[in-house]
Amino acid sequence: MVNKSKYSAQTYFEIYTLNKEKKNNVVNLNKSFELLNSEKNNSTNRNLLSKIVVEFYNNNDLEKLNSSSTLLLKLSENSKDTSNLCLAFRSRGNFYFSVQNLDSSYYFYLKAEKLYFKLNDKPNYANLLMNKGIVQYSIGDYLGAELSLNKAHTIFKESNTYNKIYGSLDQLGLVATELKEYDKGISYFKRALLAIEDLPLKEDRVYYKTVCQNNIGYLYLKSRNFEKGAYNFNEALKNKSIIKDDPLLYSNLIDNLAYCKLHYSNNTDLSSLFFEALEIRKKLKNPTAVVGSYIHISEYFYTQNNTSKAIEYSLLALSEGKKSKVPSNIVLALKQSSIVDKSKAFKYTDEYIRINDSLQLAERKSKDRFARMQLETKEIIAENVGLAERNRTLLYTFVVVFIILVLLFVVRAQRARTRELLYKQAQQKANEDIYNLMMSQQAIIDESRSKEKKRLAQDLHDGVLGRMFGLRLNLDSLNSSTEEDAVKKRFELLNELKTIEQDIREISHDLNREKQVLINNFVSIVHNLLEEQKSLHEANVTYTIDENVEWDKVANNIKINMYRILQEGLQNINKYAQAKNIFVEIKGDKENVSLTIQDDGIGFDVSKKSKGIGMQNMISRTNDCNGIIDLSSKKDNGTKIVITLPIETKSLIVEQE
Repeated sequence: MVNKSKYSAQTYFEIYTLNKEKKNNVVNLNKSFELLNSEKNNSTNRNLLSKIVVEFYNNNDLEKLNSSSTLLLKLSENSKDTSNLCLAFRSRGNFYFSVQNLDSSYYFYLKAEKLYFKLNDKPNYANLLMNKGIVQYSIGDYLGAELSLNKAHTIFKESNTYNKIYGSLDQLGLVATELKEYDKGISYFKRALLAIEDLPLKEDRVYYKTVCQNNIGYLYLKSRNFEKGAYNFNEALKNKSIIKDDPLLYSNLIDNLAYCKLHYSNNTDLSSLFFEALEIRKKLKNPTAVVGSYIHISEYFYTQNNTSKAIEYSLLALSEGKKSKVPSNIVLALKQSSIVDKSKAFKYTDEYIRINDSLQLAERKSKDRFARMQLETKEIIAENVGLAERNRTLLYTFVVVFIILVLLFVVRAQRARTRELLYKQAQQKANEDIYNLMMSQQAIIDESRSKEKKRLAQDLHDGVLGRMFGLRLNLDSLNSSTEEDAVKKRFELLNELKTIEQDIREISHDLNREKQVLINNFVSIVHNLLEEQKSLHEANVTYTIDENVEWDKVANNIKINMYRILQEGLQNINKYAQAKNIFVEIKGDKENVSLTIQDDGIGFDVSKKSKGIGMQNMISRTNDCNGIIDLSSKKDNGTKIVITLPIETKSLIVEQE
């Protein structure tokens, strides 16, 4: 029996390498890493640790990948080992991408990218660009992803690495799909299929072709060309081995196939495909995919007029989404629930809006962080280039000075003073550049902070403060009454105060929450606001809402801003107008929607009256939507406000793979 008690880390790794296919062989890899923890920091041990890190990544052992790459980073930085430091940064980026910490992943990919660029290591530099592009795609920075992937694709073409050429083209096709540039996306996917033909292994060609056909089907699904989408999903399913080789991809194919058929054919027997996909996704423990299945099944039953089943599966989707703690899963489930469960639509939509605001803020912060990281990297590269140029200049200067010193010793002192002056000028220029960069960065930070403060001020003023003002007026009117109805009314108003307290708490919590969703049942929300106005204030409210407006085509931000403008207009009437009658009208056509708010109150002189924060907010929200605001008022003749906003095509949310 072999005695392993004296084996070195290198020996354990060699045993692991020779027996990769054997079960439990990973024990030797773990032992090798364990021994390296107590070894000296030299090039031999760092090179061995790099190989171990790669094996942990290939084995998908995230815990060991985390610890081993952290150790490699520490040792490489201490010894200034650039080669292994590149791998350490890249491995840290891979780990954080695996656990979906995209900010940290992007940070380490940028670090590795900078070093590979400095070393002129084009293959690894291109790989890092593609990794960075995938992270940018995941966070929703599609334009940034397109730029990174195009750079990577250019380098891959130069080296004829066909699997990478395929990968970059396929990912570019997905980016174009999300940008709704469908013709460009089809072009990328067709070029990817051509690159597949040059792959040496038949198994790889078959598998990559299946993946590409699935992505083409997804593009047609996004563009609502369901018949072509179903055709491509059927073509991909001709690869029977995919059921065993990649069950998640197979579940995506059959689920998307059923979804396409649901929208373009009269085939009602689709439940078997939807439920088969659901069972596979449950076994794989993929919560996002499971939520997608529940939503599609709910939509299927809804089209079959089986409302109870549709509600049942929408609630399952919502429950699974909350367990996953992924905001995008929750909002998609809330959207479906608001569609199928009309009795609770307002509740789901209200929660939907709050999470949407939180997601937009989180996405904006992530993109800002990515932009700052990219800017810092470009600054460092620019500084390195400048230093290299200055070093070359100094070298040439020293050579010239040396020759002059040999030939003309008598002018040595003068030449020394000249060199000192040149150095000070170069240093002054460098200090000016650094100062300018710092000022530019500070300006960006100040602008972002100002926008965020303005948004929070608008939300607090338009929402919470107006409601509190209305409650205060009603409590004042009830304060002197002791009748039973007054007591009951005060109790209701106290409950409303509790609701406002919860709203304030949720606004605070929204600042720490982390994609983008659509607003549903807008008419219901507006109706609720106007009915609340009727019940809480003395003025008679008359309103009409055009039933022919296609609210599904009205953009998310248009709905939010129109609701806030209406809310602010009613608050201004309650505070200042002393009106007896209020008229509200919402109408629209194919290009615009308009909101009219009119009262018969005391009015004011528009040319002389200064605009308070409420009116400024209404003007600001109208301008943000590229709209037009028309304000007319005369003393004792009331006030009329007409807001006209353009309709923007609302983005279609389709379940991602």
